[in-house]
Amino acid sequence: MSKKKPESIVLETPTGSDHVLLHSCCAPCSGEVMERMADAGIRFTIFFYNPNIHPEKEYLLRKEENIRFAEKLGIPFIDADYDSKNWFQRIKGLEWEPERGERCTVCFDMRFERTALYAHEHGFDTITSCLGISRWKNMEQINDCGQRAVARYPGMHYWTFNWRKQGGAARMVEIAKRERFYQQEYCGCVYSLRDTNRWRMENGRERIQIGVEYYSPEN
Repeated sequence: MSKKKPESIVLETPTGSDHVLLHSCCAPCSGEVMERMADAGIRFTIFFYNPNIHPEKEYLLRKEENIRFAEKLGIPFIDADYDSKNWFQRIKGLEWEPERGERCTVCFDMRFERTALYAHEHGFDTITSCLGISRWKNMEQINDCGQRAVARYPGMHYWTFNWRKQGGAARMVEIAKRERFYQQEYCGCVYSLRDTNRWRMENGRERIQIGVEYYSPEN
Protein backbone atom coordinates (compact mmCIF):
# COMPACT_ATOMS: atom_id res chain seq x y z
CA MET A 1 0.00 0.00 0.00
CA SER A 2 1.33 3.41 -0.94
CA LYS A 3 2.13 5.73 1.92
CA LYS A 4 0.25 9.01 2.19
CA LYS A 5 2.04 11.96 0.62
CA PRO A 6 3.14 14.65 3.08
CA GLU A 7 0.34 16.97 1.90
CA SER A 8 0.27 18.87 5.22
CA ILE A 9 3.47 20.65 4.21
CA VAL A 10 2.77 23.84 2.33
CA LEU A 11 5.55 24.54 -0.12
CA GLU A 12 6.46 28.15 -0.63
CA THR A 13 9.68 29.35 -2.20
CA PRO A 14 11.76 32.05 -0.46
CA THR A 15 10.80 34.61 -3.09
CA GLY A 16 7.21 33.51 -3.55
CA SER A 17 7.94 32.77 -7.20
CA ASP A 18 7.77 29.41 -8.94
CA HIS A 19 10.85 29.70 -11.13
CA VAL A 20 13.17 27.26 -9.36
CA LEU A 21 16.32 25.52 -10.56
CA LEU A 22 16.64 22.18 -8.77
CA HIS A 23 20.14 20.73 -8.62
CA SER A 24 19.74 16.96 -8.79
CA CYS A 25 22.38 14.37 -8.01
CA CYS A 26 20.30 11.34 -9.03
CA ALA A 27 16.77 10.05 -9.45
CA PRO A 28 16.50 8.21 -6.09
CA CYS A 29 17.30 11.39 -4.13
CA SER A 30 15.34 13.80 -6.32
CA GLY A 31 12.25 11.67 -6.95
CA GLU A 32 10.37 12.74 -3.82
CA VAL A 33 11.44 16.37 -4.23
CA MET A 34 10.32 16.41 -7.85
CA GLU A 35 6.93 14.87 -7.10
CA ARG A 36 6.30 17.19 -4.14
CA MET A 37 7.18 20.32 -6.08
CA ALA A 38 5.12 19.21 -9.07
CA ASP A 39 2.11 18.44 -6.83
CA ALA A 40 2.43 21.94 -5.32
CA GLY A 41 2.29 23.52 -8.76
CA ILE A 42 5.80 24.94 -8.51
CA ARG A 43 7.43 25.49 -11.90
CA PHE A 44 10.96 24.12 -11.81
CA THR A 45 13.77 22.78 -13.97
CA ILE A 46 16.25 20.00 -13.19
CA PHE A 47 19.94 20.93 -13.38
CA PHE A 48 22.18 17.86 -13.53
CA TYR A 49 25.77 18.82 -12.80
CA ASN A 50 27.71 16.12 -10.97
CA PRO A 51 31.33 15.83 -12.15
CA ASN A 52 32.15 14.01 -8.92
CA ILE A 53 30.40 10.79 -9.96
CA HIS A 54 32.87 8.02 -10.82
CA PRO A 55 33.30 6.10 -13.04
CA GLU A 56 31.64 7.56 -16.13
CA LYS A 57 29.48 4.45 -16.48
CA GLU A 58 28.00 5.19 -13.07
CA TYR A 59 27.52 8.84 -14.00
CA LEU A 60 25.60 7.91 -17.14
CA LEU A 61 23.39 5.44 -15.28
CA ARG A 62 22.41 8.02 -12.69
CA LYS A 63 21.82 10.69 -15.30
CA GLU A 64 19.67 8.51 -17.55
CA GLU A 65 17.50 7.45 -14.60
CA ASN A 66 16.98 11.09 -13.70
CA ILE A 67 16.12 11.98 -17.31
CA ARG A 68 13.62 9.11 -17.45
CA PHE A 69 11.75 10.34 -14.39
CA ALA A 70 11.88 14.00 -15.47
CA GLU A 71 10.33 13.05 -18.81
CA LYS A 72 7.62 11.06 -17.02
CA LEU A 73 6.66 14.15 -14.99
CA GLY A 74 7.15 16.56 -17.89
CA ILE A 75 9.92 18.45 -16.09
CA PRO A 76 12.60 20.30 -18.15
CA PHE A 77 16.05 18.75 -17.71
CA ILE A 78 19.36 20.58 -18.15
CA ASP A 79 22.26 18.21 -18.83
CA ALA A 80 25.45 20.02 -17.77
CA ASP A 81 29.01 19.00 -18.57
CA TYR A 82 30.80 16.02 -17.04
CA ASP A 83 34.02 17.93 -16.39
CA SER A 84 35.54 15.37 -14.04
CA LYS A 85 39.09 16.65 -14.61
CA ASN A 86 38.07 19.99 -13.14
CA TRP A 87 36.55 18.20 -10.14
CA PHE A 88 39.75 16.26 -9.46
CA GLN A 89 41.71 19.50 -9.61
CA ARG A 90 39.37 21.16 -7.14
CA ILE A 91 39.64 18.42 -4.51
CA LYS A 92 43.38 17.77 -4.90
CA GLY A 93 44.95 17.26 -1.48
CA LEU A 94 41.63 16.23 0.09
CA GLU A 95 41.62 12.63 -1.13
CA TRP A 96 41.69 11.17 2.39
CA GLU A 97 39.14 13.49 3.97
CA PRO A 98 36.23 11.59 5.56
CA GLU A 99 32.66 11.69 4.31
CA ARG A 100 31.02 15.00 5.29
CA GLY A 101 34.49 16.54 5.61
CA GLU A 102 36.26 19.29 3.69
CA ARG A 103 36.30 17.33 0.42
CA CYS A 104 32.50 17.22 0.43
CA THR A 105 32.33 20.96 1.11
CA VAL A 106 34.55 21.68 -1.89
CA CYS A 107 32.48 19.28 -4.01
CA PHE A 108 29.18 20.92 -3.03
CA ASP A 109 30.66 24.37 -3.60
CA MET A 110 31.72 23.44 -7.12
CA ARG A 111 28.34 21.99 -8.07
CA PHE A 112 26.30 24.80 -6.54
CA GLU A 113 28.51 27.50 -8.05
CA ARG A 114 27.73 26.10 -11.49
CA THR A 115 24.03 25.80 -10.62
CA ALA A 116 23.87 29.40 -9.41
CA LEU A 117 25.70 30.63 -12.51
CA TYR A 118 23.22 28.88 -14.80
CA ALA A 119 20.35 30.27 -12.75
CA HIS A 120 21.77 33.78 -13.02
CA GLU A 121 22.23 33.49 -16.78
CA HIS A 122 18.75 32.06 -17.42
CA GLY A 123 16.48 34.08 -15.17
CA PHE A 124 15.97 31.81 -12.17
CA ASP A 125 15.78 33.62 -8.84
CA THR A 126 15.84 30.49 -6.65
CA ILE A 127 17.95 27.35 -6.56
CA THR A 128 17.72 24.32 -4.32
CA SER A 129 19.03 20.76 -4.18
CA CYS A 130 17.85 17.27 -3.34
CA LEU A 131 21.22 16.41 -1.76
CA GLY A 132 19.98 17.11 1.77
CA ILE A 133 17.22 14.50 1.67
CA SER A 134 19.75 11.72 2.21
CA ARG A 135 20.40 10.80 5.85
CA TRP A 136 24.04 10.29 4.90
CA LYS A 137 24.47 13.98 4.19
CA ASN A 138 24.98 16.93 6.55
CA MET A 139 22.12 19.30 5.73
CA GLU A 140 23.79 22.28 7.41
CA GLN A 141 26.91 21.72 5.31
CA ILE A 142 24.83 21.55 2.12
CA ASN A 143 22.79 24.65 2.96
CA ASP A 144 25.94 26.63 3.77
CA CYS A 145 27.38 25.74 0.36
CA GLY A 146 24.15 26.66 -1.40
CA GLN A 147 23.88 30.02 0.34
CA ARG A 148 27.52 30.78 -0.39
CA ALA A 149 26.95 30.08 -4.10
CA VAL A 150 23.94 32.41 -4.47
CA ALA A 151 25.61 35.22 -2.50
CA ARG A 152 27.47 36.13 -5.70
CA TYR A 153 24.23 37.15 -7.42
CA PRO A 154 22.00 39.89 -5.94
CA GLY A 155 18.39 38.83 -5.70
CA MET A 156 19.10 35.10 -5.91
CA HIS A 157 18.11 32.74 -3.09
CA TYR A 158 19.00 29.25 -1.99
CA TRP A 159 15.91 27.40 -0.76
CA THR A 160 16.93 25.60 2.45
CA PHE A 161 13.71 23.58 2.79
CA ASN A 162 14.13 20.35 4.76
CA TRP A 163 12.95 17.73 2.27
CA ARG A 164 13.20 15.00 4.93
CA LYS A 165 10.22 16.49 6.84
CA GLN A 166 7.12 14.46 7.64
CA GLY A 167 8.04 11.28 5.84
CA GLY A 168 9.95 12.81 2.96
CA ALA A 169 12.90 10.46 3.38
CA ALA A 170 10.61 7.43 3.54
CA ARG A 171 8.75 8.62 0.45
CA MET A 172 12.09 8.93 -1.32
CA VAL A 173 12.69 5.19 -0.80
CA GLU A 174 9.11 4.31 -1.73
CA ILE A 175 9.31 6.21 -5.03
CA ALA A 176 12.69 4.68 -5.84
CA LYS A 177 11.21 1.20 -5.43
CA ARG A 178 8.05 2.07 -7.33
CA GLU A 179 10.01 3.48 -10.28
CA ARG A 180 12.69 0.77 -10.04
CA PHE A 181 15.48 3.31 -10.04
CA TYR A 182 19.05 2.14 -10.30
CA GLN A 183 20.14 1.40 -6.73
CA GLN A 184 23.29 3.31 -5.81
CA GLU A 185 25.52 1.87 -3.12
CA TYR A 186 27.92 4.75 -2.55
CA CYS A 187 27.83 8.54 -2.60
CA GLY A 188 29.34 8.88 -6.06
CA CYS A 189 32.99 9.89 -6.09
CA VAL A 190 35.96 7.57 -6.47
CA TYR A 191 36.95 8.16 -2.85
CA SER A 192 33.54 7.25 -1.46
CA LEU A 193 33.67 4.13 -3.67
CA ARG A 194 37.12 3.32 -2.27
CA ASP A 195 36.04 3.75 1.34
CA THR A 196 32.75 1.91 0.89
CA ASN A 197 34.49 -1.05 -0.72
CA ARG A 198 37.06 -1.11 2.06
CA TRP A 199 34.26 -1.30 4.63
CA ARG A 200 32.48 -4.01 2.66
CA MET A 201 35.60 -6.15 2.39
CA GLU A 202 36.31 -5.75 6.10
CA ASN A 203 32.77 -6.92 6.85
CA GLY A 204 32.79 -9.92 4.54
CA ARG A 205 30.74 -8.36 1.75
CA GLU A 206 31.48 -8.30 -1.96
CA ARG A 207 32.86 -5.21 -3.63
CA ILE A 208 30.38 -2.93 -5.37
CA GLN A 209 29.54 -3.95 -8.92
CA ILE A 210 28.76 -0.87 -10.99
CA GLY A 211 25.46 -0.86 -12.83
CA VAL A 212 23.82 -4.09 -11.70
CA GLU A 213 21.45 -3.26 -8.84
CA TYR A 214 17.94 -1.88 -9.21
CA TYR A 215 15.30 -1.19 -6.58
CA SER A 216 12.63 -3.84 -6.41
CA PRO A 217 9.79 -4.66 -3.99
CA GLU A 218 12.05 -7.30 -2.42
CA ASN A 219 14.94 -4.90 -1.69
